[in-house]
Amino acid sequence: MVHTTKKWLQNLDIGATWSTEAEAGMPIELRARFAEAAQWPFLDFDALYALVIEREAEENIPAFLDRLLTEPAEQLLERISSQLPDLTQEDVSRIQRDYTPLLKSWYTYYFKNIQHSIIPLIEEDATEKRELLLKMDASALVEYASGGLVVETPLDLKTVILFPTVHNRPMNTYCFYENTLLIQYPVDVPQEQEDEPPTVLLRMTRALAVPDRLKLLRYVADQPRSLMEMERDLKQPAEALKHHMVLLRTAGLLRTHIGEQFNEKFSIRPDGASELQMFLESYLRL
Repeated sequence: MVHTTKKWLQNLDIGATWSTEAEAGMPIELRARFAEAAQWPFLDFDALYALVIEREAEENIPAFLDRLLTEPAEQLLERISSQLPDLTQEDVSRIQRDYTPLLKSWYTYYFKNIQHSIIPLIEEDATEKRELLLKMDASALVEYASGGLVVETPLDLKTVILFPTVHNRPMNTYCFYENTLLIQYPVDVPQEQEDEPPTVLLRMTRALAVPDRLKLLRYVADQPRSLMEMERDLKQPAEALKHHMVLLRTAGLLRTHIGEQFNEKFSIRPDGASELQMFLESYLRL
């Protein structure tokens, strides 16, 4: 998703040039096919994630992709129709035909070469989150793992799936299904050089370096606010506010509240200030 859409690349830790570097060893015709995929419906990814949710426990990645390519479309639809009731067999056939070969190529040319460093990270983090679920409230765990995503209680949810990722770092992405919410949350990668400031500290200090972002945090400190309220009271255009909020959210300083009709409101994340002090003192060895 990150590679085909180029979405958020400017705000991701992997950097704006990662996508070009990732496809460097691929045939030209395959690169062209990935470029075409950028124009395909973005909602296709919801179907792909739903298929991942239904992945067989014993399936490794190649086996899972082989099954996606060969299983009849009507059976694939049956697996995920309860979560995506508006999805048609025609949609599934198109996704199966168009995306599965690209996913297989992506695995062959890119992910297979780095999975030894990625999979242990996300498995270790998932194990940690499962252990924490025995010690803390589920909603608190969701907010902790996502760095500030708050799911309001009126939502008719039966299941929240926490999905650890590395490439999306430090962004959260989420998609709603019938009674289910899938949240992709970022897993931090260990620092290569101990003398370098930790990435999380750099995100925080950069986010706080602009006066307008400090004013925004002060504005949402007393209660959650919508984007419309921010435009009205802070006298800033929506695009500028969205840019500020992305940086504050990825720095762990802003909470996102998801309520009925999936409307979003935003408030300050109190833990962010204490984490800033903790990371700063740790790096400065105070």
